[in-house]
Amino acid sequence: MFEAVIFDWDGTLANTRRVIVLSFQKTLNEKNLKVSDKYIERRIGIGAAETFRDVLKLAKMEPDEKLIERLVDRKSQLEIELAGQVRLFPGARELLEALHGKVKVALASMNNSSVITHMVQVNRLKKYFQVILTAESISNSKPSPEIFLKAASELKANPQGSIVLEDSIFGVRAAKAGGMGCVAVTTGVYSKEELELEKPDLVVKTLADKRILPFILN
Repeated sequence: MFEAVIFDWDGTLANTRRVIVLSFQKTLNEKNLKVSDKYIERRIGIGAAETFRDVLKLAKMEPDEKLIERLVDRKSQLEIELAGQVRLFPGARELLEALHGKVKVALASMNNSSVITHMVQVNRLKKYFQVILTAESISNSKPSPEIFLKAASELKANPQGSIVLEDSIFGVRAAKAGGMGCVAVTTGVYSKEELELEKPDLVVKTLADKRILPFILN
């Protein structure tokens, strides 16, 4: 049995892909910067700041940190405005409810604090998480295991006794680098085959998969 469960948000608990792409694209359009939707989608999970740095490098612009901060703030504002379009994935709330009171639970997202705070509040999920960490909580983005190791530490849980639920290859790599268990879910942009290459302990189509709960609790 695992003593702690750490959830990712975007693409794992919530279907945020369209809202994330729209908020990035509007922010970039305001600066006359252009990338494809797929370019953004394949970077979901590393954090907005890292994505904007990649875009600026692609445009051969100096990745000025003050500019990046303004871009991140604007993108977060737009994402909050679009929050009404976000829906939890099938099985997400039910899994959180089933784990509630049985194990320690954290939310560890590379999205920004303002966005995650709003999303957790409007979806009435706060009671399920003892710890909530965001991009502002750490220095190194996924695939560094920093955010997951910090979550385990704040839960007072051993990393080896912790399991991460993730949809991105960055998140799976981070979990494995931290010595943690990992369930990969194909509700994000990555295929089953791509996720399996990262060697998670279990790959599922959705959080409604009946194998998840016994895998965590037994």
